[in-house]
Amino acid sequence: MTIQKDKPSVLILGGTELIGRHMVHHLVTHQLASHIRVADKMLPQTAYLSKQHEQSFESVEFKQANLVHPASIASCFQREDGSEFDYVFNFAAECKYSQVDEVYQDRVLNLSVNCATEAAKRKIKVYVMLSTAEVYDSDQVASKESSKIKPWTTIAKYKYQAEEQLKKMNGLNLIIVRPAIAYGPGAMTGLTPRLIIGRVYKYLNEEMTLLWSKDLKLNTVHVTDVARACWHLALWYKPADHKEAPIFNLVDKQDTDQETINGYLRAIFGIETGYHGSVVSTFAKMNLNSVLEDINEKHLQPWADILKDNQVQNSPLSPYLDPELLYNNAISVNGAAIEEQTGFKYSVPSLTQDNLQEIIDQFKEMGLWP
Repeated sequence: MTIQKDKPSVLILGGTELIGRHMVHHLVTHQLASHIRVADKMLPQTAYLSKQHEQSFESVEFKQANLVHPASIASCFQREDGSEFDYVFNFAAECKYSQVDEVYQDRVLNLSVNCATEAAKRKIKVYVMLSTAEVYDSDQVASKESSKIKPWTTIAKYKYQAEEQLKKMNGLNLIIVRPAIAYGPGAMTGLTPRLIIGRVYKYLNEEMTLLWSKDLKLNTVHVTDVARACWHLALWYKPADHKEAPIFNLVDKQDTDQETINGYLRAIFGIETGYHGSVVSTFAKMNLNSVLEDINEKHLQPWADILKDNQVQNSPLSPYLDPELLYNNAISVNGAAIEEQTGFKYSVPSLTQDNLQEIIDQFKEMGLWP
């Protein structure tokens, strides 16, 4: 790519993941950086990138690396001319749920600490860490950045431990972002399993019935706004103005709940949706693993049949639901601080049917959706 020295140089750790690929696309499309290096253990060629994102990755330097090991991390930071990157964004971490603790200790906590240690040593101007809104108490009240911390997924537990360790590092110019459920083109988790399950119920010609209540909060944020917010904060941040690392929630204006999402599933797939009563939901709470096994069994085989019927040979998409995400836990977040304190504006203020259809349409274009 053309070097424009008046613009910042950028290192994106975990750059082939969902947020990272959208950050790459945002920076390349708007020509915001003088140089972009992406580091990830997963190659772009195997990451199921869209055509647009493939084109964007042609304009960046890619380095395959295991971001747990300090020596590997150091090589990602090292530039040929001896200069340092201006901004480093860490989107790398284990993102699969229901793994054993040792996996998260290594691929969330140790990875986060080791990457940040290298950034602090090199006095990087801005270091943005991607955390999660799952660190907050999972009640229906919208959590602010100062609200009670009570991580309800194992990933969130280790993300918060990483936050705490990074905040204590001398010389680390740290910003922490805590997004709600990130959705958008390329997302294989978050809302996408619900879309897949909606497609399954269309195939089965049955009502899609969910646990818990229609007003269970599942707040959302579009992935492009997560990328935009991270860049906006890097430009906004002045180390001298902050004694402590700024923390910002990222969430759209909609206050999305289960019924919001179900309304769009009804419209997209022409299915009926409903909710199990309190008796069934209480039973499920007491016997979640057993209930979940039945739920996944009901969805997985029909999805395999749908893929086969539509000649979709190899798709990473799955209706599988992780136990951790099926507890009666709300994601309810207040995202006003980033707007009030930094002037950021969300470009996608609410979840819409078109937003969800866009996810499906891109997967269809890639030959991954029936």
